[in-house]
Amino acid sequence: MGISVKKISIVASIALLTLFVVAPVHAADKPTVVAGCKVPTAKAHTPATVKEPMKVAKPLPKTMTIETNCGPIVISMLTSKAPLTITKLSALAKAKYFDLTYCHRLTNEGLFVLQCGDPTASGSGNPTGWKGYKEENLPANKANNYPAGTVAMANAGKGTNGSQFFLVYKDTQLPADYTIWGKITKGLDFLNELGVVGAYKINSTDNKPYYANDGYPIQPVEIRKISVK
Repeated sequence: MGISVKKISIVASIALLTLFVVAPVHAADKPTVVAGCKVPTAKAHTPATVKEPMKVAKPLPKTMTIETNCGPIVISMLTSKAPLTITKLSALAKAKYFDLTYCHRLTNEGLFVLQCGDPTASGSGNPTGWKGYKEENLPANKANNYPAGTVAMANAGKGTNGSQFFLVYKDTQLPADYTIWGKITKGLDFLNELGVVGAYKINSTDNKPYYANDGYPIQPVEIRKISVK
């Protein structure tokens, strides 16, 4: 089970994201919201066209703040270890590429991540016209090689990095294929609460949401904006 940019496809309307009063996702002993989260207003949309920087920027920003409907997630960026990746992501953030987008994937068994960065909310979107770029700062292929707090790129194979990234909220082991470019310094508690609430998928037979270990977050997570400094 890896971190693919084509891992899931949301088959229901994006309107379902805020309609979790549907019986199958509810259980008396399990929460369906994270306290303090606001109602999201984003809509899935075509990725914006952003000029791709081809050289490492100087100086590089050191901190990324993801403002979500559930509060801020602050990331300390590993500028010396993943300079190309941070250059690309910073350019997207400054162009407001991530603004009003959804984090489209949550996993909570074996793999503990929230995946974001796709304006289409389908798991397959990336910046229009970008061809993908190389990996940096890959970990060793060992147990828990993506520890809690790690921020890394999702991809569809070697050299296909784009805009999608994932936030690790519990120690996770993955193939050593994904660029590690940051460390969460604020917001990890929220991500753990999100993991408890869980994820869902749409059953194609009745078109209703059901609990899943790998799917869309039951508590919708909207990126309102991303800033770097």
